[in-house]
Amino acid sequence: MAQLRFAVWNVEWMNDLFTGDPPTFKDDTAKVNGPQRENTVAQRRTDVSGVMGDLAADVWVVVEGPNRTDELQLFFDTHLEGQWRCAVQPSGAQSVGLAVRTDTGLFQETPFVQFDSSSSAEAPVLKAATDPFQMDTDGDKLEELHKFERRPLYAELRLRDGTTFRVLGLHLKSKGVFGAYEWSKWWALADGNRKKIIAQCNRLREQFFEPYLSDPATQAVPLLVCGDINDGPGFDTSEMRLQASGVERLMGSIWNADFTLGNALFDTLTPQKKARLDFDDLYTASFKDPIFDGVYQRVWIDHILYTRNVPSWIAGAQIHEEMPDGQKIYRKYPHASDHFPVTCQVTTHST
Repeated sequence: MAQLRFAVWNVEWMNDLFTGDPPTFKDDTAKVNGPQRENTVAQRRTDVSGVMGDLAADVWVVVEGPNRTDELQLFFDTHLEGQWRCAVQPSGAQSVGLAVRTDTGLFQETPFVQFDSSSSAEAPVLKAATDPFQMDTDGDKLEELHKFERRPLYAELRLRDGTTFRVLGLHLKSKGVFGAYEWSKWWALADGNRKKIIAQCNRLREQFFEPYLSDPATQAVPLLVCGDINDGPGFDTSEMRLQASGVERLMGSIWNADFTLGNALFDTLTPQKKARLDFDDLYTASFKDPIFDGVYQRVWIDHILYTRNVPSWIAGAQIHEEMPDGQKIYRKYPHASDHFPVTCQVTTHST
């Protein structure tokens, strides 16, 4: 049996910190994108690494990471204690990355194997699932063309005790409408963004998770699905019209219960809140309402999901709005991110 701490975090525009080939950090005083109106490279490096150091995870899935592996490796080698091995699934300026700490005795000499989700040779089922596709998302008998803006990160982690589990890191379509529009145009854009999320989640469910959990080669291998899904449970106003929720499509159907995915944060709720489907305590990002001044919206859009093909292997999930010392993350590390990290404990069992 092995236990490790797993973390997923949308770091927000981490790619903006790097320049050159081979990569270096931009000048410390350079202005870059980040959670504040103004952010420098030095501020972002200090605060992002501060969060990661405080939480001390063994594995990080980095959303909105750099688009090259050597850039992510440079960050961890420079700022984090211990020895790390990194990988990135290149998808432009907001790629998904993986970092595994290798000096704790938890992992094999080769701590993970990455399967390139853009390669038919390495990940044929996932590539086919995330290639452009057509789907009727609103029941009007017209199929729309959809695509994944960012390919998922897909890897198998290999522990020293001989156990393995796989990780699928996601960053799905944003719901945000970032501009001022006439009211009907705004709603059309909002509905369109939700159709894209629903389509992406449905595609992954039908074309990847169902085959994964049916194929003798993978059906017994635990799979952890995590990242910024840009959707939470239930229906917002647009989803009420579409009668669909992206993350609930991703998790699966009660009519095929063995193939559903568990939700690590939902597991932490009290029985009373589970019964009421009361998710008010669960939010992983907070942002200013784009319409109403002085109003902030709290949303649960970052998730850790897991297959149920092995018992009791994911536990203790937590959203880190506070650091271990009790300070609010946005006060201690104001230039880190507009998302909160999510962690859990992974326990693998030898057979």
